[in-house]
Amino acid sequence: MWRILLLGLLLSGLTTVARAADTPWQACHGVAGPAGPVLSNCRPIQDFVDPQGRELWIQSVVSAPTDTRPRALYMAGVASSEVWFNGQRLGVNGRPGATALDEVPGRYQAVFPIRETAWRPGANRLVLRLSSFHGGLRFARPMSAIGVFPYPYPQRPALLAVTFVAAGALLAAAFGFGVIHALRRTGSSLVLAALAGVAAVQAIVESLRTLFDYAYPLHAWRMSAIWMLAAAFGILLVSYVAGRFLPKACGLMIGLALGVVGATALLPGFDVKTVWALILGVALAALPAAAGVRRRVPGARPTLAYLALFLAVALGFPEWLADLSFFLLAAGLVLPLLTVEVVRLGREDRSREAALTRAASRPDRLTVASARGVELAPIAEILAVLGADDYVELRMVGGRSLLHAARLDGLTTQLPANFLRIHRSVIANLDHVQRLERDGDRWRLHLSEGAPLPVSRSRQPALREALDAPSPRGAVGLAARRAREGQTYKFQL
Repeated sequence: MWRILLLGLLLSGLTTVARAADTPWQACHGVAGPAGPVLSNCRPIQDFVDPQGRELWIQSVVSAPTDTRPRALYMAGVASSEVWFNGQRLGVNGRPGATALDEVPGRYQAVFPIRETAWRPGANRLVLRLSSFHGGLRFARPMSAIGVFPYPYPQRPALLAVTFVAAGALLAAAFGFGVIHALRRTGSSLVLAALAGVAAVQAIVESLRTLFDYAYPLHAWRMSAIWMLAAAFGILLVSYVAGRFLPKACGLMIGLALGVVGATALLPGFDVKTVWALILGVALAALPAAAGVRRRVPGARPTLAYLALFLAVALGFPEWLADLSFFLLAAGLVLPLLTVEVVRLGREDRSREAALTRAASRPDRLTVASARGVELAPIAEILAVLGADDYVELRMVGGRSLLHAARLDGLTTQLPANFLRIHRSVIANLDHVQRLERDGDRWRLHLSEGAPLPVSRSRQPALREALDAPSPRGAVGLAARRAREGQTYKFQL
């Protein structure tokens, strides 16, 4: 594992790519002979080394080192490879071939150590046989690194460590917002949980090349995932900022983000796609933040300042954006929002407790607690209570309904005597009953308004008894009271 880690750290820090301007490669016709490769008709490569869809022989001349440090050929790219140094075979990565059937895919990263005795004074001949038939997608730069460097290459663990710390912080933020959403059912917390989770997953996928020596065909999937996660982050960021500071145009901003950020799929090169998906997403998110500043919405000014910092870093150091800056900036954006959300929920809980205290002196009203806050609902206007897991639905007079964070069993003891449990998931206000009718093998209770309520067979006798029982107001019964008030009430059998 440590060798894979060392190789990933090396290749993430290499700035030399397989281009003729950096390394004087030549493309040749070649065959593997018993004494080594036989090359002919060699010509300089003016552009990047590209073995995609073909078998490619290349060679270069490497000067002998002036010190005694060991050397190795480092390669990273979408290709299988076989290497010779001064006619001696250094090794093979997979098995290159002239067709897809002949080729065995190699690893995306490979290291070929060069023995000290293999060096000759002056010029040394390096020959590579490459092929790439299983890449899946065509890359603009299929070979990201080919070069001879000291072995082992100087490590850069700080980059990987910072990325992992940022990924851990983002995962913690995603969990925190997920808990908040489970408790409060707020849409903003769900978007922020997705925002932090997407950034954390992208950090993990970005580090796969460092931690996992995968076969080169998986590289297309990895790069596609990085771009899609970057695009998802940009769109979610626009959704959150627009929903907070410009809610009336939230749908329009999300649609615009889908079109603009999605259009980065047409750009050449996955690094370019990823960087521009992030930049465009942040730039679009800055628009509703700026509108919030003009309208003096609380929190808009620091949000706009942070997005501006994000854009400045992205445009000033684009080569660092996808590898490091994005994760640090994403963590720096999400973690303060998590802190603010926790503080806000604490304040809401205190205000909820105060409202509950005030409600204790209002016995004619039910304190309804939901994700939106606390509301005092007149008990006389409650038609029925319908259970729904940890929430109940209160059907009110006038067609209105309220969600209440309570269970049906608890409300049975809180509501006055004119409320009766008529079904395992229904409590009805008997003051609003119009009729009880039989529908086949089922019973239905019709109220003064709204859809009829189901009555379970086991609770139907208790309901009849309650309807005929003397009223708390002193009348002989609900049926007689309805008759005196000029209303209809009847059993239909």
